[in-house]
Amino acid sequence: MRGRPSSCAFTGYRPQKLPWLAREEDARCIALKHRLWLAIEEACRSGMEHFICGMAQGCDLYFGELVLQAKACWPEVTLEAALPYPEQAERWPEKDQTRWRRLLDACDYETVVQTRYSSGCMMRRNRYMVDHAAVLIAVYDGQSGGTGNTVRYAMKQKIPVVFVPPVGEEEDVYRF
Repeated sequence: MRGRPSSCAFTGYRPQKLPWLAREEDARCIALKHRLWLAIEEACRSGMEHFICGMAQGCDLYFGELVLQAKACWPEVTLEAALPYPEQAERWPEKDQTRWRRLLDACDYETVVQTRYSSGCMMRRNRYMVDHAAVLIAVYDGQSGGTGNTVRYAMKQKIPVVFVPPVGEEEDVYRF
C-alpha cells in the first residue's frame, strides 16, 4: 500500500562526507550497508511497505539497492525514486550514472519534484519525502548539510527518525 502510514523515507550522506569516500569495498562501508539493511528489515517487520529514495550518490543509492533486495523477503514492498529534477545524475561519473539509471529503472514509482535544477530543488525533494513518510531512516552523525536539515525538518513535523550512524556497530541502530 502506497501512502504515508506505511511509507518510509531515507536521507543520508554523499560519498564526500563518508570517511571511506567512494571506496565501497572499505570494511566501514560494508558495515554501514549491514546496519542500513537491519534498519530496512526492521521497517518491513513494522509494516512499512513503501520506501522513498532521493537517488543521490552515496547512501541514497545504497538504500535503494537494499530496498530492492528486501523485495525478495517482502514482495509487497515498493520503491519510489524522488528526483529533485530529471537530470539529477547528468554530471556524475559514468559509473554512477549507470548505477543511478539501473536503480531508477527498478523503482516502482518515480516522482519528479520539479522540471529543472534550481538552488532549492534538493531541499524541495527532501521535504517531499518527509511529507509523504511515516518514518525517516537517516545515516546521520551530526554533520551540517542537507541530511541534517532533513532530519530537523522531520523532527519538526513529528516524523520519527531512525538513526543509522555512518560508523558504528549493529547495536547503534535505533529500533522502530
